[in-house]
Amino acid sequence: MPAIAEVLSTVAPKPYPRECDLPNCPVCADSMIAAETSAYISNDVISYLWTCDTCGCGFVTRHAPRQLTCN
Repeated sequence: MPAIAEVLSTVAPKPYPRECDLPNCPVCADSMIAAETSAYISNDVISYLWTCDTCGCGFVTRHAPRQLTCN
C-alpha cells in the first residue's frame, strides 16, 4: 500500500514533548508510537517521518530541541 506523505508543522505546547505529545494520524486519528526514521536538518531542527500502520498515511514533523540548563 503506498503511503501519502505530507509535511506538518508542530508546535510543542510543553518544553519537553514526550509520550503525551505523540502525534495522531491526520486521516484515521490512530495514535502513533514511534517515528519510522529521523534526520538532523540542522543543529537546531530534527525531522521525523511518521507512517500510520492502520491506513498507510505518511507525514513529517519537525522539532527544535531545547538545551537543558542546570541551575
